[in-house]
Amino acid sequence: MLLKKKKIDKSYWNKCKKCGELIYNDDLIENLSICTSCGAYFRMGAKERIDMLCDSNSFREINRSVKSSDPLEFTDLIPYRERLAKSRQKCGMEESVITGIASIDDIAVAVGAMDFGFMGGSMGYATGEKLVRLIEYATKKKRALVIVSASGGARMQEGALSLIQMARTAAALSRLAEHQIPYISIMTDPTTGGVAASFAMLGDINIAEPAALIGFAGPRVIEDTIGHKLPKEFQRSEFLLEHGFLDAIVGRRELKSKVASILKILLHKK
Repeated sequence: MLLKKKKIDKSYWNKCKKCGELIYNDDLIENLSICTSCGAYFRMGAKERIDMLCDSNSFREINRSVKSSDPLEFTDLIPYRERLAKSRQKCGMEESVITGIASIDDIAVAVGAMDFGFMGGSMGYATGEKLVRLIEYATKKKRALVIVSASGGARMQEGALSLIQMARTAAALSRLAEHQIPYISIMTDPTTGGVAASFAMLGDINIAEPAALIGFAGPRVIEDTIGHKLPKEFQRSEFLLEHGFLDAIVGRRELKSKVASILKILLHKK
């Protein structure tokens, strides 16, 4: 008699994709979504990122009402409006990024965090608009800027309206740089496509989490295009650091203190 596999109740347990260990969700959350057995990183939501990075109770969200509509009335397997509604219900967010003001070790910052759970963290018009407004706020108020990226790239359901956000965010960051206001970009798994090709790679300091997938096109697409096998761990944080695309790889437990230290240096604070 064959035994049936027991289905895992994901409301209580999660399984590590690297070592296969079953982890109680409360233990996983307490451990910053890091496997308690092998140390592999699970993906985190935008709200958890902000709680981890910012001082307690310091975050205040801005531009929450900015959200995508359906300008092209796009439909693939399901209508785009339906996809948006499902993502909003699932993540408790209006868009794939949360933006606001906060403090990190008592340093005033403008901060944004993307959520891969919201349509793969894709960048639509509203995502770009929220980020541009955040950058403009940082420029006006002379606050350091910190953005945590987690994205599959531009949102195809909005066509050119999505793609133009690459140029808009890059232009806003150039104005921030003219005012000599620091921008720290933190890349997590994954940071790809139009997000990697725009604001994610334009930080004064570019930081990544360990083993994060970072790049434009995926490895399989590149291999099919060039007809060659890619190096092992190509497009992972460690490979990018070795080849000069990153300034540092920082673990979650050290991230807040490292960002605070960098900001103190860039802002000439004691």
